Amino acid sequence: MIETKRLLLRKFVIEDADAMFRNWASDKEVTKFLTWPAYTGSETAMQVLGEWDTSYKKPDFYQWAIVMKDINEPIGSISVVAIDEKIEVAEIGYCIGRSWWNRGIASEALRAVIDFMFDQVGVNRIQAKHDVNNPHSGMVMKKCGMKYEGTMRSAGVNNQGLCDLRIYALLRSDR
Repeated sequence: MIETKRLLLRKFVIEDADAMFRNWASDKEVTKFLTWPAYTGSETAMQVLGEWDTSYKKPDFYQWAIVMKDINEPIGSISVVAIDEKIEVAEIGYCIGRSWWNRGIASEALRAVIDFMFDQVGVNRIQAKHDVNNPHSGMVMKKCGMKYEGTMRSAGVNNQGLCDLRIYALLRSDR
């Protein structure tokens, strides 16, 4: 569990399914640049949360619900989408509900996860990628001190199809 001024980042529980579906997972605008389609029912959220519940048993599974303290329910998620222990790198992915866009919430969550991954897990590099057509995600990364490293052409696929990806990273020595 990670706590910030406005947020609680915690493990998901099955009871989060309705909030997950309602607050972000069913919104096609939120999932537009993601790799999974908008959910059509809360049953999908329950299934995903069940899988995550099992995955929490693995020591290198990092998936947090982004919970606004003032409403005490999840409004998004942030996770380590890939980790390479050999080179000590973690790749972060995140999404939040549209109602909470442009309020610094994604940046607050990412900053907290960056600190956790450097200080508690001990990685040397944290990276994140975004579709070039989703510059707001890159602004979150920059706001957290991540450095733009380049654009990878036709390197990803999301709900829009094949896409170019911008990659940002932060090294422990950059802090």
